[in-house]
Amino acid sequence: MLEIAKDRKLLSLVFSFRNEESNLSELLIRISNVYEESLKSKYRLELIFVNDCSNDNSLNILTEVDKSIPTTVINLSRRFGVGPGVMAGFEYSKGDAVVYMDCDLQDPPELIPELVSLYENGFDVVHTRRIKRLGENPFKMGLTILAYKFINRVANIDLPVNSGDFKLLSRRTINEIISLKEYDPYIRGLSVWVGFKQTIVDYVRQPRFAGRSQFKLFSKGPIFEFIRGATSFSNVFLFGSLFIGSLGLFISFGLICYVIVAKINGVVTSGVTTIILTISTLSSLILISNGILSIYLSRLFEQSKRRPRYIIESINSNA
Repeated sequence: MLEIAKDRKLLSLVFSFRNEESNLSELLIRISNVYEESLKSKYRLELIFVNDCSNDNSLNILTEVDKSIPTTVINLSRRFGVGPGVMAGFEYSKGDAVVYMDCDLQDPPELIPELVSLYENGFDVVHTRRIKRLGENPFKMGLTILAYKFINRVANIDLPVNSGDFKLLSRRTINEIISLKEYDPYIRGLSVWVGFKQTIVDYVRQPRFAGRSQFKLFSKGPIFEFIRGATSFSNVFLFGSLFIGSLGLFISFGLICYVIVAKINGVVTSGVTTIILTISTLSSLILISNGILSIYLSRLFEQSKRRPRYIIESINSNA
């Protein structure tokens, strides 16, 4: 049983999830054990679950949680995604420190006391870094590492490689992230961008406790997350469009020189071949440049509409 002691600091645990009925009961048991053994003497506990329109038994499981556990379940009106769900959890959290993580138990709750200890030593942001990922495809892990390195190469932040959605953030860090009002936030990047004192905890990531991952390698979620990370903190691709245009000009100039030299030397050239090569090359470069511009325009368009990041259908709370 988790008791409320108002003279202690409040620790908020935020979870954004969809269809995790096979993991929630075990997650709650392990969180309760960790709290009783390591945190209860100094902290009160608050659990915030953001339900991203699950269609399984997840909500019923959370509704039946022991009433002595301060738990809030935020039910979104439709599927908005992990990022908006986490932001909803941030905005409704009240903790002096907030830990956000997934519900699949790949990230162990047993690591939370170590994150809290570093927070007590003055760190506002405590990242976790996966030095090994059990039960995952090596090809997927390799692509993930390359994606992190690519984002770091083009972005103006130093994103910890292999650091996912398992972090501790102090209240002032949470407040700064909330105040930014970004429609499509890249939270992993924002937690670095806000600054303050930061550190990293290494750990071995476990396989999913049960169920299937909601994020397949080449599904919309991971691809959009990569684009979000690569464009949220860098305008290098816009300058890349200038480079592509210059490359097209250089190729065109080279083809013109080739045709002139061939003509002077009496070499017969195929006009059709030259035209096709020129048109296809320049068209490809133009389309690539337009594609890059379209990504940025799309993000500006979504931000300019000023729609809410999420809509709440209902809130269940025993707090």
